[in-house]
Amino acid sequence: MPFPQSPSTARDADVVVVGAGPTGLLLAGDLATAGVRVLVVDRRPAGLSNLTRAFAVHARSLEVLDARGLADELVATGRRVTTLRLFDRITLRLDDLPSRFGFVLSTPQYEVERLLRRRAEAAGATFRHDVRVLGLRQDEDGVTLTTSGTPDGGAAGTSRRASLRAGWVVGADGVRSTVRAAVGIPFPGETVISAMILADVRLTTPPPDVLTVAARRGSLGFMVPFGDGWYRFIGWAGEEQVDRPVTLDEVRAVARATLGDDHGMHDLRFADRFAADERQAPRYRAGRVLLAGDAAHAHSPAGGLGMNTGMQDAANLSWRLAGVVRGAPDELLDGYADERHPVGTQVLRASGTILRLATRRGPLVAAARGLVTFALSRLGAVRRRAALTISALGVRYDPPSGAHRAAGRRVPDLPLAGGADGTGGPARLAEALHAGRFVLVRPAPHGGADGAPDPGPAPHPGETDVGDRVVVHRADGRAGTLLVRPDGYLSDAWEPEQQDAVPRASRLGYPQGDRE
Repeated sequence: MPFPQSPSTARDADVVVVGAGPTGLLLAGDLATAGVRVLVVDRRPAGLSNLTRAFAVHARSLEVLDARGLADELVATGRRVTTLRLFDRITLRLDDLPSRFGFVLSTPQYEVERLLRRRAEAAGATFRHDVRVLGLRQDEDGVTLTTSGTPDGGAAGTSRRASLRAGWVVGADGVRSTVRAAVGIPFPGETVISAMILADVRLTTPPPDVLTVAARRGSLGFMVPFGDGWYRFIGWAGEEQVDRPVTLDEVRAVARATLGDDHGMHDLRFADRFAADERQAPRYRAGRVLLAGDAAHAHSPAGGLGMNTGMQDAANLSWRLAGVVRGAPDELLDGYADERHPVGTQVLRASGTILRLATRRGPLVAAARGLVTFALSRLGAVRRRAALTISALGVRYDPPSGAHRAAGRRVPDLPLAGGADGTGGPARLAEALHAGRFVLVRPAPHGGADGAPDPGPAPHPGETDVGDRVVVHRADGRAGTLLVRPDGYLSDAWEPEQQDAVPRASRLGYPQGDRE
């Protein structure tokens, strides 16, 4: 059953998303799936692939995409990396992660964008390209954006000013966010490396590893294949700000200094310099304007965490914003920053620690690097925690007042009865989440394998109840009932003896009343 469309008004959209990168595209697709009228505006011309440094899609991001029916198709575009090497001496295994996706997927960001764009358009999101946001003003009923750009159907190079009206605006427009600047949210932090080299090259002798990362003598290098014969190289060998253009000879020299080999680099297709910043907005909301992705936090490329964190921001924000558009209290949005701001801080610390241990010199840094090397190579618990942090599978949020103590934890991809009993319902929790709704996971009917009591009448598996929740039956032999948020985290839970307390309907799937 589709969500009802929100009522039309004089607005151009219920929500305007500024920025058509992975964060904005995932958000737009979720909102459109929920029946929200969403317009995406982007400063890039239509069809121009985003120049990106992002190649790594971590396990939790793959789970987020799996919950939208996109993960398997994306995995087919790239290559799996099951071990990460740090500081040339540490191997971090990923194939034992508690997920379907025990690996980092190496695939260009444009493949992620392609799938997310297709999903958003199919759900009804609209796009306007070559549009720049110049400013905005808010009132109690909405936001008016002032833009410039090529009008629909206009000739290339023509530009005019226009206004867009929406109930809400989300700035997913990157580190130099005009939306963030327009609402006066600061972006404190620092530039940690001012002149990293980025280059696309061909190689005569490709490295054996899919993902090549090396840190030596205060330098850092990274190389990954596009999959079509071209390789992306990112490196830094101690240079300060440099104004001259990047040459192939310079790329080769930095590769030798960082990787120990230039692998016969030739045919330089593209090269540039960029600064690695560490910054975070102190708040992610100003009235009817919200920030997500790099507009809210900027990280160094170490760990490949930026794009992943942004997509997970979008997954947390989308169901909240869709609920508010459909009439839920404004306070629902407060939980977005409450949950995601600490995650952004953690990511800054993780990527910053990796970068500093790799590039800084001196006896104190050497001692710290030796301590980290010892802990990760000898202590299994530390190594596992590092893998959960980098993959984001270890993210958990504080439980709301009155909810089950496990609320806020990521819910594994549970097996469901629909895959085994021939009813045609979803076979896994990720499939049940495709609808973008809360999912009520009930015990197996008729007592199940463990003798739990029959939970009573409910819709057929995969159908929605009167609370707009997808109702499914678990097939893991356990008797508890779970209420899973659209982003895959636990909203609430009930033990077998509490089945009578499970609400039959509640706004946005939230429990009604206080837990006894």
